[in-house]
Amino acid sequence: MIEPKAIFLDMDGTLLASDNRVSQTTKLIIDQIREKGIYVFIATGRAKREIFTTAPTGFEVDGVISSNGMTGYLGTKKLFEHTLPFPLVEKVVQLARENQVYYELFPTEGLPRVEQVDQTMLLKEVEDPKPDVVGISEWIERKEAIETGINWVDQIEPDKYSKFYCFSRNHEKIELWQRILEELNQTIPFSMSSSTLHNIEIMVANKNKATGIQHFLEHLNLTPDQILAMGDSYNDESMFKLAGHTVAMKNAPIEVQAMTDEVTSYTNDEEGVYHYLNKLFFEKS
Repeated sequence: MIEPKAIFLDMDGTLLASDNRVSQTTKLIIDQIREKGIYVFIATGRAKREIFTTAPTGFEVDGVISSNGMTGYLGTKKLFEHTLPFPLVEKVVQLARENQVYYELFPTEGLPRVEQVDQTMLLKEVEDPKPDVVGISEWIERKEAIETGINWVDQIEPDKYSKFYCFSRNHEKIELWQRILEELNQTIPFSMSSSTLHNIEIMVANKNKATGIQHFLEHLNLTPDQILAMGDSYNDESMFKLAGHTVAMKNAPIEVQAMTDEVTSYTNDEEGVYHYLNKLFFEKS
């Protein structure tokens, strides 16, 4: 492949190991690539505030696409922001309560919000022991959210909201929830994405990681064939379809690996991003 001008990296399952941390080695390889004049961006389903707390001191990138394309920052400059219509927010909260579905509502700034009356419902979904079918990183994230990462409110008030994150320890329950949301989508348009078989994220209609990347390309005068995208999940499909060269993690589902040009030789727990980027940029024959 031609050396890319910009790299877009997913976080969970890609940059992050199962302990939800970016390794020091990965930080250093990103530093070295940026010193070569190549842009490095994050493209994640996480909210912006959740990104840098996972990384070593001094971790820097050139920009962030957060909440699966709902917000974008080039350095500290906000390039774009998309927010959910409040009637949709109210309806999803109502349906989640009626169907006993775990939800977190993410404002564009600050902690995700959940109505206090739904706390018992959320606690039930993260009761130990962890089901074998749920990934350890997702389980740890939900535990941390319950303990310190949620703003429990009396009532969800009108505000700028970027997405819902919905979770169940039971895959069949998520499948039922998806059917309920598909019916709702007939009357109030929105988009859905999943990073595992146990979650669904609800976002602004027709916005995703790829639409976010397009904003960056236009601003930097780059074309899709000049970028590399790395990820591991179904919510990375839009950027895989856009990018000139695509790489799936070894730990990605087979269906996700089939979407890309290459698969890493190492998993996220084996610093797969570091090994791939080091070989691409610094171990050329």
